[in-house]
Amino acid sequence: MSADLLQVVTGPPLTEPAASDLLLGMAVLRYTPSNSVCYVRDGMTLGVGAGQQSRVDCTRLAGAKVDTWWLRRHPAIRDLPLVPGLARQDKINWQVRLIEADLTPHERSHLAQVLTRPATELDPGQRAEWNARLTGVAFASDGHLPFRDNVDQARRHGVTCIAEPGGSVRSGQVAAACEEYGITLARTGLRLFHH
Repeated sequence: MSADLLQVVTGPPLTEPAASDLLLGMAVLRYTPSNSVCYVRDGMTLGVGAGQQSRVDCTRLAGAKVDTWWLRRHPAIRDLPLVPGLARQDKINWQVRLIEADLTPHERSHLAQVLTRPATELDPGQRAEWNARLTGVAFASDGHLPFRDNVDQARRHGVTCIAEPGGSVRSGQVAAACEEYGITLARTGLRLFHH
């Protein structure tokens, strides 16, 4: 695949890094179950939503993974005061559990044992403020986006460019939503479905 595949329909021209991220997203989607989307930033796959009956459900599920990835970079989470010597994966697991904000009483008790001081938990306002800072995320879809709701959801997760095959009866509405948000929309004409 090359950047020639990405035909910009609306929005600013694709930068070379954005085009690379969209192509990576498409490569990832080639190997996922049908009805999939992929979020990519700086050459890293951040979230994949695959095999759901509704494409917007895929967009939401993968977007939640993007949010977790981004919230792990918040200073309160990144600098979680964990005891020295804790395994790297245990540190990551505690960060994710705090981000998910649904610790059971048993987990809270265990967390207290591995902290050097009480952790700062993010409230919904702090989460929203931090998430609003995320930008530069590429979003690829293995099939056409049938409704603008996918664009609305993707934008919530820092998306600034989208690649999709096009061809939906509502492709004009999808393009209008991208234009509304200042998102670059590239059509590929290439469906990556397995059926």
